[in-house]
Amino acid sequence: MLFLYGLTILAGIANAIQPGQNAMLSKSLGLPITAGLITLLVSTTALLLGGLALGKLELPTGQHLAAVPWWAWLGGFFSVLLILAQLYASPAIGAASFLGIIVTVGVAVSILLDNYGWVGFPVHPASLWRILGALLMIAGVALVALF
Repeated sequence: MLFLYGLTILAGIANAIQPGQNAMLSKSLGLPITAGLITLLVSTTALLLGGLALGKLELPTGQHLAAVPWWAWLGGFFSVLLILAQLYASPAIGAASFLGIIVTVGVAVSILLDNYGWVGFPVHPASLWRILGALLMIAGVALVALF
């Protein structure tokens, strides 16, 4: 479990750095959509090589593919949406505002996902404390964005 928390911390660090990297790639190339495609190509290559190195890369069977809920296929679309936001919004609003909004909206939506058990998450009720925490995050990100 400690490994998973460490991995999550590293992902948080990457989440803060990646928008700037993608925005710089876009600015340097002068081609935002091409920069997004390059980002996804690098991601795909890294995942492919990592999967091969760990011996964890397997092709799913037709039965496995048929069992996937329709909405589970939209993950790639949401990845593209995030990359487009990094390319266009992060340079304009800055790293702190961009990441603050991303994380805060993510937490607020996650409370709903947990409360109703949507998209495969186990149910965790939206308690008053969880809602208050999200409201405090909204206030905090508003301060970061305004000042």
